[in-house]
Amino acid sequence: MSIHIGATQGQIASTVLLPGDPLRAKYIAETFLHDVVCFNEVRGMWGYTGRYGDKTVSTMGSGMGMPTLSIYVNELVTEYNVETLIRVGTCGAFQPDLKIGDVVLAMTASTDSHVNKLRFDGKDYAPAASFDLLLKAYNVAIDRGINVQVGGIFSGDTFYNDDPDWWKIWSEYGALVVEMESNGLYTLGAKFKISTLSILTVSDSLVTGEASTAEQREKGFAQMAEIALEIAA
Repeated sequence: MSIHIGATQGQIASTVLLPGDPLRAKYIAETFLHDVVCFNEVRGMWGYTGRYGDKTVSTMGSGMGMPTLSIYVNELVTEYNVETLIRVGTCGAFQPDLKIGDVVLAMTASTDSHVNKLRFDGKDYAPAASFDLLLKAYNVAIDRGINVQVGGIFSGDTFYNDDPDWWKIWSEYGALVVEMESNGLYTLGAKFKISTLSILTVSDSLVTGEASTAEQREKGFAQMAEIALEIAA
């Protein structure tokens, strides 16, 4: 048993879906999986394992931000032998053509965090998604007629920024959206040599000021969960 995850060996599948919100993990388990078992309640970070068709899949909250996500990723990989981690989260649009509910596949993840500068002795590191997962997810989205975009995103360390125009330089350089976890996920995926991908749903727009409700963010974005479950190993 790890420090932050209460599961015993064998309770967690080799593929785990990681929404930031533990209530979204609960919703995914109750909506899409059958024969579900709850494997974690520690700190309210709900985790479940169940069946999706003929596949065994787990889903668990990762919390907000790269430090929290990194704790769970480290323990899932080193203590429970997880091989594939797919983030299913919400994001804010940087580009005017992205609308509420659109799906984004994060190919790369820039950041203002200094975690990797500490790791790489001040040098920049460019973490990226696993191409096989990215390609599979893109093909599933296209086959289902889902409005999907693929590209670089931004993983921020600050949710409330004092500068209202902070995001505009990232938009100018082509970043599609902002969230707070993918850079950490992709970096640890490279370190542990596992497969990682972030599938994101636009929940608000920094361009237009539109925003979804808390209930929509928790329950209303089923498409990204379905894509993730379809590509689960």
